[in-house]
This record gives sequence, structure tokens and C-alpha cells, in this order.
Amino acid sequence: MLDIGPFLDDEDSHGAGAFIDDLRAVCHDHGFFSLVGHSVSAGTNERLQRLARRFFALPQADRLEIANVRSPQFRGYTPVGHEHTRGRPDRRDQLDIGHELPPPRLGPDDPAWLRLRGPNLWPGALPELRPAVETWSAAIEQLGRALCRALAVALGQRADRFDAYVAPRPEVLVKIIRYPGGDASDGQGVGEHRDTGLVTFVLQDDAGGLQVQLEDGWVDVPAVPGAFVVNLGEMMQLLTSGYFAATVHRVVSPPPGRERIAIAYFFKPKLEATLEPLVLPDAYAAQAPGWESSDPGNPILANYGENSLKVRLRAHPDVARRHHRDLLAESDP
Repeated sequence: MLDIGPFLDDEDSHGAGAFIDDLRAVCHDHGFFSLVGHSVSAGTNERLQRLARRFFALPQADRLEIANVRSPQFRGYTPVGHEHTRGRPDRRDQLDIGHELPPPRLGPDDPAWLRLRGPNLWPGALPELRPAVETWSAAIEQLGRALCRALAVALGQRADRFDAYVAPRPEVLVKIIRYPGGDASDGQGVGEHRDTGLVTFVLQDDAGGLQVQLEDGWVDVPAVPGAFVVNLGEMMQLLTSGYFAATVHRVVSPPPGRERIAIAYFFKPKLEATLEPLVLPDAYAAQAPGWESSDPGNPILANYGENSLKVRLRAHPDVARRHHRDLLAESDP
């Protein structure tokens, strides 16, 4: 557990320096931690959690009105089994939300990843959800910017070293997720994977099931009241040549009669950003094993737009077939 409060109060304080040292050690070791002392209010978190449960309590017909197969941007509601990780269906349903933008008007020479920008699909039966998500998302964006400043300092860089990758705004994906209880044969709430962006924040309930893969096997990530679970993504692994690694994690389905609600915020580079490894201090560089993916079927691409589109096409094959059939051959490994 790390307390970012001293860093938020005064980046030059002794307490901020201690936080930076702890952050460096944890991110080099395994890249997963619980974050407290943040500026996101308990009321903001609790309101969104209540509305998430109300969303999943809506009739299925109301949720399917905003099914993500209606969205070229992969936004909206995904029923159970319609998202895939490592080629297998996940036992979860979810609502995907990004920055609210008009539909893109693209020319023949525009990059395909610009198709990922556009409008969200909001549930008409729950109008309170949109302002709650937008308030929460704005608060997490500020926290993400602050944490990236801390990560830059922890790597011996200027605090603003990552700013250009997220200017004028980071690319964002909010996932409101339900893992239903049941007797799934393989227990795959979501299969083992690494996140693709810079940093992920997860607001989880107390149902359990999130696990991280460490040297001694799968380890449960405990639910800490008021804390966010934070993990690093592949773009941070690239920037640090693996000194900070994107750690494999998964969610095991809850038992029958129990469900798990989680809200994830993926803080990402803008789609236009092409990332290059940093020049690290010698002591860190000597412990950096390289940024390339260990999975030859899932390479890390330096341009974030290409990396993000690759993942979305594979994760949502029904959306890809309906809206992006021309890209499917290009996305195959």
C-alpha cells in the first residue's frame, strides 16, 4: 500500500521523496499496489458504485439497447461472453466509456486507429449514470497525471517528462464491470493479460477474485476500503525498457450467489503518440531487461493508436466483424 498524499501536498517534501522511493521499488518489483491518500472523494466513488449496481439491475433489454455492436468505437454494453482474452470468452459483462466526441470524419489516408474516437452509448433508463461517470473520470484523470509525474521522478526524469504523451488529454477507457457468480468451468472472469496503457486504476468491491502473477504464482489482490488498485501497462514497460514491467493479472469468477463489481480507469497515451524508451540513469538501466513482449502473438507496438486498435479488434470480434472487417486480416499475429 502506497500513500500518495504527501506527493500531492508538496512534490518537494520529505514525505514526497519517501513516496517516490517506495513507488520505484514497488514498480520495479511487480508493478501492482494499492493507492491511498488520493484526492478522489469517498462520495464520488460510492455514488458511481451504487449506479453501477443499478445499471446491471436494469432489464437486459435496456442494456442491449446500447450494445457495443452498435458502436464502431467499441463503446457501450458488452454481454457476458462477448469479450475475449487470449482467444477465450470472459465471464463478465460491462459498459465501456471513453471521451465523448462526435463521430470521426476520416479520409482515405487517415490512420485506422482514429476510428476509436467518437460518441459513447449511455443507458436511457439510467440518466444519472453519465454525470456520475464524467465527475469520477475527471477526478481520476487528475490523479493519473499526478501519478505519472511521480513515476517520472522515480525514474530520474523531469516531473513533466510524460506530459507530451497525454497532451492535450490522455486517451481514456472506463470499464464498469460485473463478474457474475457461477460454475464457469475454467473460472475465467477475465483471462490472464497485461494492460496496454500507462497506468490503470481499479475501484473494486470486497468480492475478491483479482489476482496478480508473481514469481511464486498467483497472488490475491486484497480489497482495501478507499483505495485504488493500481497497475502499470505495456506503454510504461516500453518507456522504461522493462525496468517497470506490465504485470500479468486475471480475475477468477466469484462463487455461485455472489457477484463482483469493479470500475476500471485506463490512463493511456493519446492515440497519436509514438513512444520511445527513456534514457535511464545507469543504475536503473543495468536492471532493465528490455521492453519487448514475451508473447510473440501479442507484440507491443510503439505507436499507441496501433497498439490500442490491435487489442480492441481481438477482444471484440463481433464489433470488428460488423464495423471493421477491412482491418481484420491486418490484426492477425
